Amino acid sequence: MRALPPALRFVSPVELAERLKTERRGVPFALYLDGDGRQRIVELGGRALCIGREPSSEIPLTWDTEVSRSHAVLERVGAEWTLVDDGLSRNGSFVNGHRIRGRQRLADGDTIKVGRTLILFAAAGTELVPTETTRDAAPPELSPAQRRVLVILCHPMLHDAFAGPPSNREIAEQLVISVETVKSHLRALFELFGVEDMPQNRKRAELVRRALERGVGMVG
Repeated sequence: MRALPPALRFVSPVELAERLKTERRGVPFALYLDGDGRQRIVELGGRALCIGREPSSEIPLTWDTEVSRSHAVLERVGAEWTLVDDGLSRNGSFVNGHRIRGRQRLADGDTIKVGRTLILFAAAGTELVPTETTRDAAPPELSPAQRRVLVILCHPMLHDAFAGPPSNREIAEQLVISVETVKSHLRALFELFGVEDMPQNRKRAELVRRALERGVGMVG
C-alpha cells in the first residue's frame, strides 16, 4: 500500500469514489490529472498504450506542450508493466524522478513524469492511500447510528462534485430522528475523523472527504 504523491491527493468526492471503485476491481491502472485538473483513470489491459500529445493516444496529454506527439509507451511484458522511451520524446520520460532510456520496469506506486504531467502507476489488487495524515491502517470504529448519518452525509457528493452536504434537518428527516441527535452524532464523527478543530464551514466537506478516503461513507 503506497501513498499518493501530493499533486494527486486532493480530488473531489466523486473522483475519489471513482478511484476507490477502480482499486476494488483489482485491475492495474494509470492515474493523472488533465489540463483542467480533473482526475483521469486509464485501466491497463493486455495491449500497449501510447502516451503523447496526439488526441488519438491512449493516454492523450493534449494540453501539455512539453509532451511529444508520441512520447512514451506503457507496455506489458509477461506479468509486468514497463515504460518504454526509445528516444522519440523531446524532453524525456522520468520514473520516480530518474530519466529512463529504453525500457523501465514499473512497480506499484511508481510515478511517471512526462512533460509537466505526473502519472501514477497502480498494480492490480493494490490500494492507494490518498493522504498520510488523514488515513489510518483501518477506519475508525463507528456505531450503526453514526454510520447511517455518515452515509446520508456522503451520498449527495458521491454523485455530484459540486453538491453540498445535507443539513442537520435533512439528515434528521431521512433517519426519522431529532436534529439534536444528528448534532450529537456529527460531533462524534468530527472527533473520530480528526476535523473537530477545523472552521465550522469546512467541517462537513472535510469529514466526507476523509470518510471516503478511509473506505467508509458509501452504501455497501
